Amino acid sequence: MIKRLPQKRGFVNIFRTEYTIVNIDKLNIFESGSEVTPEKLLTAGVIKSLQNPIKILAEGDITYPLLVKANKFSAAAKAKIEAAGGKAEEVERAVKTN
Repeated sequence: MIKRLPQKRGFVNIFRTEYTIVNIDKLNIFESGSEVTPEKLLTAGVIKSLQNPIKILAEGDITYPLLVKANKFSAAAKAKIEAAGGKAEEVERAVKTN
């Protein structure tokens, strides 16, 4: 039976949350001391849509302080932002209404 239906193997979690990933080095396009929100990331072209929540990861470096607002942060990304003098703030995701 398994050999006849190989596509049916495994488990797919239908409740999984897909995140839009943004690395810290992409935040260098913003000015020092500015506030980085999901809407500003969208207008700057860093992300393509606001449909998925945003997670900031620690790939790269940032040298100046920023106030970054996102849905999630990795521990290393939060540490790098705060080491540069900035602040990492988690915001709730807006509930989609259809």
